[in-house]
Parts: sequence; structure tokens; C-alpha cells
Amino acid sequence: MMRVFLLMAAFMAALGSANLVVAETTVKGRPVLILDGERAQLVIDLKGGSIASFHLNSHGVNPLEWGRERADLGPSAMGHFLCLDRWASVSQAEAANGMPGHGEASAVEWRVLRGPESRDGFIEAEMTASLPLAGFEVRRLIRLAVDRAFFAVREEVENTGKLGRIYNMVQHPTIGPPFLDETTVVDANARKGYMAYSPMPNPEKPTVFWPEARKLASGEEVDMRYLKDDDDPTNAGYSFDTEYAWITASTANKGLLIGYIWKTAEYPWLNIWRSSKEGKPIARGLEFGTTSLPLTPEALVAKGKIFDIPLFEFIDAGQTIAKDYAAFLFEVPSGYEGTEQVAHDDGRLIVRPRGTRSDRGRALDAVDGDIDRADADLVMEISGLFID
Repeated sequence: MMRVFLLMAAFMAALGSANLVVAETTVKGRPVLILDGERAQLVIDLKGGSIASFHLNSHGVNPLEWGRERADLGPSAMGHFLCLDRWASVSQAEAANGMPGHGEASAVEWRVLRGPESRDGFIEAEMTASLPLAGFEVRRLIRLAVDRAFFAVREEVENTGKLGRIYNMVQHPTIGPPFLDETTVVDANARKGYMAYSPMPNPEKPTVFWPEARKLASGEEVDMRYLKDDDDPTNAGYSFDTEYAWITASTANKGLLIGYIWKTAEYPWLNIWRSSKEGKPIARGLEFGTTSLPLTPEALVAKGKIFDIPLFEFIDAGQTIAKDYAAFLFEVPSGYEGTEQVAHDDGRLIVRPRGTRSDRGRALDAVDGDIDRADADLVMEISGLFID
């Protein structure tokens, strides 16, 4: 489907004008940009900029199937959306001025600057959006591997205002049914964490360690790898003690895994949001970003840090910041019990299933570096994780 886009890009490249190709279409009345590879397809909804679908061409299940049922024909958050210039709450005054929760990035229309076009083994596109209340311009470069179920994103945010200001930027991948069910397993190399809706001024007490969390009322221990019954706690934030971070969600009975990798210097927090209805999971947020506290800017400034990690960033007038992440899909066997380790070594992206090595410490530590190959590993040839 839509391979005409790739063929068009190749044709224009042969004419020496690939950079001028802009291809859009409409799905269910909404304008979208489709990057169609040999192995996987990526769909970006242009009313809100959400990555609405990332699925294998041989496998019809889209892990990011969430939010479309709530969307009308206007900008809306769905699938994997960007939270910018904030995550979660707004003050009463900000709300009165029109600022939505999670910021404007998913509440405005995005414009395609170029692509999709075929270049150096990737299908590439570039898009942008203006955030008038925040005074930001955001530009996204996205590359889908032609023959791999892998994409990389670089987003640049420019403060077009005349004053510096604090801000937050959170990636909000959200998985939903039919990929998400009671058997779905979420794994990460996260470490110290807390229940995000614990009372101020010290929500980090009690402190937990991934995958542990605590129910807010009873203090009962919860394994955040799963969502089987109720969704208490609905949100927990976790930190990292490694240079790179990763998260995967796998559903063995669907034969599928989705995962993300990023640099902890750029996105130091992991936020696990969970939602269920009548005992059935309906959404899980695999969110990573610059904050973990879902409160107003005033509360973020008052708290400042948790675990000595800032809860916001500063961007000066005229400054541009850039952040990267990558995502991937793997088919998994019916007995897949979760992920022990994700690594990038010698041009290979490696996902190690649980139970294939006894050194759990190594599994937590290694993302980029030497790794001994195991027969059960899921392996993808990919030269680099992020956009140069």
C-alpha cells in the first residue's frame, strides 16, 4: 500500500530533484504522511503530528493503535505523540488562555517540508509545526529503514520568543488493543522510581525500583511490567543510571514486540501510564522525557528535582535544542516472556529475551557496547541508532 510514494521519490531522485518531493494522502478523513518500506510502514497524522501507526507489512497489528476513536477531524493526540512545551498539567490561567494539557504540539497542524524520499537505505521525511502560545517552532526529521522495521527521529525545538523560559518535552508512545492485552509485558532498563501522584512535597517517598510500584492507598506492591486488573498506580516515574535507555512492550500471542531507545542525557525520565476499564487494559503509556512529575509549572519549579534529576529544562531566547530517539519492531515466538536486554553492538540491534543469561546486572547496564551473542537473540542489522 502506498508504495507509489517510494517509487515517486526514486523517480524524482533520478531527475536530481528528490528534495522537492512532498507526498500526502488522507486516511479516514485525516491528512497523513506515509513512509512505506519493504518491511514496515509508518503513518504520521498531520493534524497533531502523531505517529499513528508503525506496523510490519506482514503483520497487520499496529501497537500504537490508540486515540483515533476519540479524534474528530481536528488536531488530536493519538498513538505516539509529542508533549511540548509541557507534560500533563496547566495552571488555571494557562488553561483560560487556551493552553492544552501536554502542550500544543499535538493540538496544531504539522506541515510537510520534504519527502518521503529514498536516501542511503532509508525513507526520509521532514515536517514542522508552530506552537504560538509557547513561542516554539519544532522541526522533525524522520527516517524509516527501507528493509528493516526501524525508524529514527530527530526533533529540533527553537524558542522564537525574546525571553528564555523553562519547558518540558516528553515522547508519549501509547499502546492499545488489540496489541495490548492482559498478557502484554513491558520491560525497561529503568532503576529508581516513585508513584507520580503521591502527595507533595515529597512524592518520591516511598522510593521504588523498576519494575516495582506501590498502590497509593494500600501500599500493596505492583509489578509494572503487567496490567491485568486495576490500574493503580496509574502513573509512575523512573530514572536511569546508564548512558542509554530502552523500553519494550511484547505480546507473545500476537507475535510482536515494539521498542524504543534514547539517550538518558536528553530524556532522563521514564513515565509508565496505565489505564484499564472493567478489568481490561485499554492503554499503556511508554513515555520518556525531561520530566516525571505531572503537575503545573509552579509545582515543578517548587520541587525542582527528584533523585537529584531536574524536572524541567531551560531554553534561552533564540536557542535551538535537538533530541533523538529510535524505535523498532520484532516478531517474537509464542513463548516470549519479555526482554532482558537491548543493545547496539557492531552494527547490530540486539534484543535479548528474558532467561537467556543469568547476569542481570549486565542486562541493566549494556545498551551500547560489546555483547556476547545468544541463539535466542532477536537481531537487526542497523549501522547507527540515531540520526547523525
